[in-house]
Amino acid sequence: MTLTACGGGGASKDSAAGTNEDGTVSIYGTEPKANLLPANTTEAGGSKPVEALYTRLVGFKPEDGKTYNLAAESITTSDAKVYDIKLKQGWKFHDGTDVKAKNFVDAWNFAAYAPNAQQASTFFAQIKGFEDVHPADEAAKPATDKMSGLEIVGDYEFKVTLKGPFSVFTSEIGYLPFAPLPDAFFKDQKAFEANPIGNGPMKFVSRTPNALIKLERYADYQGEDKVHFKTLDIKIYSSQETAYQDLVAGKLDFMEALPPSAKIGDKHVADLGDHVLNANLLGVSAISVPYYVPGFQSLDLRKAISLAIDRDKITKTVLANSYAPVDSLVPPGIEGYEAGTCGEFCKYDPAKAKDYFAKSGFTGKLTIQSNADGGRKEPLEAACNSIKQALGVDCEFVGATNFGAFRQLVDGKQLTGMSRSDWSADYPSIENFLSPRFRTGASSNDPGYSNPAFDALLDKADSTADKAEAVKVYQEANRLLMKDLPAIPVWTEKGIGGYSKNLSAAKLTFKRDGELAAFRVKA
Repeated sequence: MTLTACGGGGASKDSAAGTNEDGTVSIYGTEPKANLLPANTTEAGGSKPVEALYTRLVGFKPEDGKTYNLAAESITTSDAKVYDIKLKQGWKFHDGTDVKAKNFVDAWNFAAYAPNAQQASTFFAQIKGFEDVHPADEAAKPATDKMSGLEIVGDYEFKVTLKGPFSVFTSEIGYLPFAPLPDAFFKDQKAFEANPIGNGPMKFVSRTPNALIKLERYADYQGEDKVHFKTLDIKIYSSQETAYQDLVAGKLDFMEALPPSAKIGDKHVADLGDHVLNANLLGVSAISVPYYVPGFQSLDLRKAISLAIDRDKITKTVLANSYAPVDSLVPPGIEGYEAGTCGEFCKYDPAKAKDYFAKSGFTGKLTIQSNADGGRKEPLEAACNSIKQALGVDCEFVGATNFGAFRQLVDGKQLTGMSRSDWSADYPSIENFLSPRFRTGASSNDPGYSNPAFDALLDKADSTADKAEAVKVYQEANRLLMKDLPAIPVWTEKGIGGYSKNLSAAKLTFKRDGELAAFRVKA
């Protein structure tokens, strides 16, 4: 397998006529959960600035997620286990220092090292020696702070040896945690967190909590995904409705998702006209059922809840047909997706739901926890009402102030009920919807699910060098997962965004992000 340099679905290098290259673009944002470190950012609020600040070895074409080389000159392997990676020379961090092989190796080792407590640390688990820096018992002292599978060959070349063949690796390294870090980070981490230095198309200017993150174009950026405006303002909103009003009024330039109320009766089309954006998204919405909450280990209860949710009605009414019901934790559009893996349990059936609920023996009140911003409240309230009517049990939506506050509850295992659990592809692979979310101890395993048989299937699929054969094993793992229902699939977003009258062009990606290279500010 060889990846060589090729084009990447960004904007033309030539400035379009009538474009203000010194203009400002403002986009909708939510408060990041934590600092803006690549390996500590696994949520939407933080990923917007971090995606712009850091460039990885490969990028993804916005339409379909096909990979193309960015910082990498070439990535070669003969066995899907040992990869030789050569970097393009002349690339700089925002402090003017060179992007070298050591910056990738040091960053990956830092991310994987358990005491550093990076949210995405387990994404490095395929690299040989991961267990030495990140023991299965996270309270145990690691044997070393460097993975044996990373070897610097020269200033601009390094070798990665995996535990076994892993056909997904050349896509996985396009995900945020695999970004490099400059030497300045390792000299003063606190100073770096206050003023992050990346290697991406935008450089950090300032951050005002709960208000604004300001970035600016990096003039010496070498990538094909250069931006054609000067300043990026990520405006933090607690209300998606307020953001949409600003979008229509021209006070905000881009939203990757519109509030449900804007889509009823196609109001958004009347408001935005030809500035409505559509994309085929690779993502799925689910309701997670934390195993540490009393009563939730009952499979009968999880089945009852799933049977009690009227997905068709909610997507047609509350979500105004901008979402579609889904019956798998792997979404349509991902290679290996199989319709109906949830079987009868993702079909609304109040009578059957009551039967399973009675068998569960559950008593008390049900709740669904989530951030109340970002248009999340309305469909989850509707799901609770559907559960309440079908099961005859009290169900309440419990909203956190913002996404950052909600994620702190999830990551701290402090949930007291069910919770929203949306997942968009970090990289377009069925593996990405299984391993990070449901493998025992995985970084984004919010429900605390653990099934040795499921883990064994993932191990088998991971070590299958042939991609098509690996997909078949991942499918088998997903079918097993759906029998356990640690998270209940509900709907998938169709991908509707919009941009303001201040822009002449914008693009929505398969990840429900704005493609910054495609934005054009009117002169």
